[in-house]
Amino acid sequence: MRRDEGGFQMIGCAARNKTSPGTSIRAAATAAAILALAACSNHSGAASSASVQNQAPSGTVEMHQVQAAFIGSGNTGDGTLRFQGKPHKFRVSGLGIGGIGVSTIDATGEVYDLKKVDDFEGAYAEGRYGFAFGDQSGGELWLKNDKNVVMHLKARRVGLMLSLGADAVVVTLE
Repeated sequence: MRRDEGGFQMIGCAARNKTSPGTSIRAAATAAAILALAACSNHSGAASSASVQNQAPSGTVEMHQVQAAFIGSGNTGDGTLRFQGKPHKFRVSGLGIGGIGVSTIDATGEVYDLKKVDDFEGAYAEGRYGFAFGDQSGGELWLKNDKNVVMHLKARRVGLMLSLGADAVVVTLE
């Protein structure tokens, strides 16, 4: 075991930062998001139009994200859930696979199978496709969490991005 000049502790091929307690929390959250993605990617109950067919939405959502990708991808942002006539602010972050480029995403859509506002939080598996070239864009997002809450979002991207893959997205109410 040795320490490099940045305060990282080297153990075999793995490194971890010993200087910031928040780093280990972020690393654990990231690992949980990746595990949720892996668990949901082979899950037969993935979100789709068929999973919410003939259902009235429980609420609506507006979201703004920044996404960067080069084989792997990362995103961060915020939004507002409207549920039972009240707005609820939230933060969103995640990691994924697939795509190349950088874009901002403004998305709006419906939320299904939401029984109580606390069920909105958690890790969502996301299948995505879309593109952005300047202000020309297109794309659709289907997300589902472990409480079976489904978000169907229509996204407008700005930037330069080709996106096809999957993400684990963590939603936290503010």
